[in-house]
Amino acid sequence: MIKKYQIAEINIARMKGVNIDDPIMKEFVDNLDRVNDLAENTKGFVWRLKDENNDATNFNPYNDEQVIINVSLWETIESLEMFVYKTFHTDFLKKRKEWFHSYGKVYTAMWWIPKGEFPTIQEAVKKLDYLQKNGSSQVAFNFRNKFSKPSE
Repeated sequence: MIKKYQIAEINIARMKGVNIDDPIMKEFVDNLDRVNDLAENTKGFVWRLKDENNDATNFNPYNDEQVIINVSLWETIESLEMFVYKTFHTDFLKKRKEWFHSYGKVYTAMWWIPKGEFPTIQEAVKKLDYLQKNGSSQVAFNFRNKFSKPSE
């Protein structure tokens, strides 16, 4: 049986606000739906972690209200890169320092996942932790050190 793969990703950030409702986070929060809609309508988008409010800001795997996460699934690395670097989302990357503290050397991790499966929060956190401790490998990597999908 031939296995097909998609790319999963997690990114995290530590807010400058005490929580997502802090006034310093207002512009970020006011644009969450717009950015999430853009992601969902970008070619190659498959899925994103979200709650009943259509976002992921209430998930708290680090038991820290200042840390927010995003987990998503894409058909290819190229489709994820298109969204991250060649859409309105890029404007948010440029303004990141207005809302978030520097998180250290690694705040995004990617990994290949069999098509039809969806990453759990716990799996995503483990992949980011692995990348922070071990650097890029087939297990977890980033945009600078990409790994090809496993043989299909």
